[in-house]
Amino acid sequence: MHQKKEKNQTSGSQKQKRNNPGKNSPKKNSQDRNSPHTREKGAGNRPRDLRDFKEKPSEKKNSGSQKWPDTAVSKKKSSPRFEYEDDYIFWCRKCNLPLIGEECGICGSKGEILHLSQPADVRFCSPYEHEVLAGQLISSFGCNPIKGRLVLLNKIPGEDKTDEVIVDGFIFGVLSFELSRMDYRFEPSLHGAKILLKYAEGKKVGIKKTNRHINGKNISLELIDSFAGDIKAGDFVLVTAGSLSGYGVSYISGAEFSAMKGFSKPPQSEREAKILRVRKVDSSEVSLRPENPDLGTCIEANRKHLQALGKNAINTIRGIVSRNEYRDLPVYVSFSGGKDSLVVLDLAKAALKQREFKAFFLNTGIEFPETVDFARTFCREMKVPLEEMNSGSAFWEQVDKFGPPAKDFRWCCKVCKLASAGDLETEKGNCSLQEKKTSNAVAYLTVDGKRKHESFSRARIAASETNPFVPAQLNIFPIRDWRALEVWLYIHWRGLSYNPLYDLGFERVGCWLCPSALAAEYARVEELHPEMHARWNAFLLEWAKTRGLSKEFIEHGFWRWKELPPKMLRLAEELGISVLAKEKAEDFEIEVVSGISPCKAGGFSVEAGVKGIKEKEAADFINVLGKTVYAEELGMVLVKTGTGTVKFFSNGNLIVSSETKEKAVQLFKETAKQLVRLSRCTGCGICEKACPVGAVSIKEGKPLVSEACIRCGKCMESCVVTRYFDKIVPDLDEKLKV
Repeated sequence: MHQKKEKNQTSGSQKQKRNNPGKNSPKKNSQDRNSPHTREKGAGNRPRDLRDFKEKPSEKKNSGSQKWPDTAVSKKKSSPRFEYEDDYIFWCRKCNLPLIGEECGICGSKGEILHLSQPADVRFCSPYEHEVLAGQLISSFGCNPIKGRLVLLNKIPGEDKTDEVIVDGFIFGVLSFELSRMDYRFEPSLHGAKILLKYAEGKKVGIKKTNRHINGKNISLELIDSFAGDIKAGDFVLVTAGSLSGYGVSYISGAEFSAMKGFSKPPQSEREAKILRVRKVDSSEVSLRPENPDLGTCIEANRKHLQALGKNAINTIRGIVSRNEYRDLPVYVSFSGGKDSLVVLDLAKAALKQREFKAFFLNTGIEFPETVDFARTFCREMKVPLEEMNSGSAFWEQVDKFGPPAKDFRWCCKVCKLASAGDLETEKGNCSLQEKKTSNAVAYLTVDGKRKHESFSRARIAASETNPFVPAQLNIFPIRDWRALEVWLYIHWRGLSYNPLYDLGFERVGCWLCPSALAAEYARVEELHPEMHARWNAFLLEWAKTRGLSKEFIEHGFWRWKELPPKMLRLAEELGISVLAKEKAEDFEIEVVSGISPCKAGGFSVEAGVKGIKEKEAADFINVLGKTVYAEELGMVLVKTGTGTVKFFSNGNLIVSSETKEKAVQLFKETAKQLVRLSRCTGCGICEKACPVGAVSIKEGKPLVSEACIRCGKCMESCVVTRYFDKIVPDLDEKLKV
C-alpha cells in the first residue's frame, strides 16, 4: 500500500541493521504498543539496541485466574515479562517486500522500519491461511483485494489463533479464531478498511457529514445516511463520513435499520438509538502498491542477510563442538520434523563436515503421521543417520491415571519425551544417559532449533545450555535469535522440503493432541484426520461425563487448562458453561508423573495423580502441613508451608513445588503421607489423643484438623498408617528418582 497523505508513514533510512547487534536501534513509541492498529502511526527511525530484550517487572495484581475444571482464583505475582528489542522488520518501499536486514538486495535502498506486536515472530501466510483469509474477506465484504499478494502474519495475544495481517508493509487487519463461535473472524485496520472500501460490495455505512469528532464514538440514527442491508449486529463495517473513511462495529442489523427508517417520523427513542460505534476514521487515502513481488523476489532481496545468518549459525555450532572438553563427545541434532529443526539439521550438515553426527527423533506415539513420515524421509534423502526413540502407546497407557494433559499440567512431556530421551545412547561404550544423570559431566551435545521469539518463556535462552531434565546433555541453539520469517526465507532459499502440515494451517507440528495447540488447529485435525480426532474426543467426552462436565466444556477447549485464565473464565460465563467438576468416588491411588521438573517461574515441582480422596476431605485435614485455603465452590485446596506450596485439585491432580529439588521431594513425601493417612484411617483415635492442643478429631471415621493445629507432628508420629507408609506406597523414591 501507499498513502497520498503520508502522516502515518516513516521516512528516511535506518542507520542500523537488525543483524548488527551492539549498536543503537530505533526506540519504541509507547503509543504504538496499545493495539495492533495504532501501530499504523508507524514507526519512527530512532536508534535502539538490536537483537536483545529487557526484563519488565510485572505489576502486583490479582491475575483473576481460575483452576480447571475445579479451580480457585489464584492471587500470585505474574512471572517476569520480557520486552524484545528487535520487534520489527524492515520494508523496502521501492520493491514492496519485507527485509530481515536494512538494505534491499535488489534495489540497494534502505528499508523502513515496520514495528510488530511482540514476540514479533512474523511469518509468511500459508496456502491454507490464504484460503481462510480470502473466505473471510469475501463473506464479509464481497471482495478479496489482496489475492495473489505477498502476505505476512504476525502472532499476537488473543483467546486462540490471532494474527496481524501485513500487506504492502502495513497492518491490513487482524485474523482471529473465536472460541465462542469456533470459527474465524477478520477485523480490518484503518488501512485495510480504506483498501476494502475501493472494492467492497457490502457492509458499508455512510454517516452524514458532521463537525463532531466521531473516532471511538457511538453514532445515532439521525446521523446515518446509508446502511447496507447485509449487515448483522456485531459485524465490522466500512464507514464513510464526508472526506473521512475507516471502519466501525454495528449494533444492529440491516433489517432492523430498515424498520427504524420506515417511520416517516421516527420517535425520539429511535432517533437517539445507537446504530454503530466508529472505531477509527481519518482523511488519508490508501491504495495497494503497483509492485507485487513473489517469494523468489523476496528471497533475492534478502540473500545477503540470509548468507550472514547462516554463517553466524554455522560458526556457533563449530565454535562449541570444537572446544577441547567437547571434541570427543558424540553430537546429535534434535529433529522433530518441524521447520526450526529442519533448518538446524541443514546448518549442522554444513558445520560438521569433519565430524560425525546423528539426528534423533523423539516419536511420542501421538505425532502427526505426516511428521513421522517427513522426519524419516528427509533424513534418508539427506543421508543423515536417524535414531528414532519411540514411546509407543505410553500416552494412552497413562492418560486414564492422569486425565487429559493441560497447559499447566504437561505430564505427557515427561512420559512420552523424557523417558525416551533417557534411552538415547552415547557412542562411547554404549553408555545410556540414564547412568549419567547423577553426574554433572556432559555426555553428549545436541544441536537444537529452539528460538527465543517462539514465546516469552524462551526469551532468555543462551547459545548453549545444559538440559535441566537430562543434565548429561548440552544443547546448542544456533538459531535462537531468528524469527519465523528468517526460518522460512532460509528454507525456501536453500530449497529444502518441509513438513506438509505447515501448508495445511498448522503453525506448529508437534503432538497432535497437545493442550498447547490452538483450537483452530484442533478443528483442522478433525478435518484431516477424523479417526484420530474421534478417538481423543471420545476419551475427553467420557472423562467430562464422569465429572459432570458438559460436552461444550470439551468443544470449546476448557479441558486444556487446570488453572483457567481470565479469558476462559469470561468465555465460560458468556456461554453459560459450568467449569466445576463433580467429585468421583474411587479407590485410593497416587501415581507420580516421572520425577522432578524445573518450573518456568523458578524452583522445582513434583506432579502426581491422586484417586480416592475428595478435595473437601483433604481440606479438612491437610492443614497439618501448613496454612490452608479451600475454595469449595471452585474445587481446589492450596497449602502454603515453610518450604513450598501444595495444590490439590478435585480432578485428582496434585502439584507440589519448592525452591530446590530436595525440598520439593521432601514436601511431596510429607503430602503423600497425609493423603495416605486420610485414605487409610481406621478411626482408632490415637492421633486425637496425641495432639497437645486438641486440634485433631475423628468424625465419621475420618480425621479432621482444626486451625488450632500448631504443626508439631505428634499426630503423624503416632499414626500406624504413617509408620507403614513405605509399604503402602512402595518405590516412591524410585518414582521420584532421588
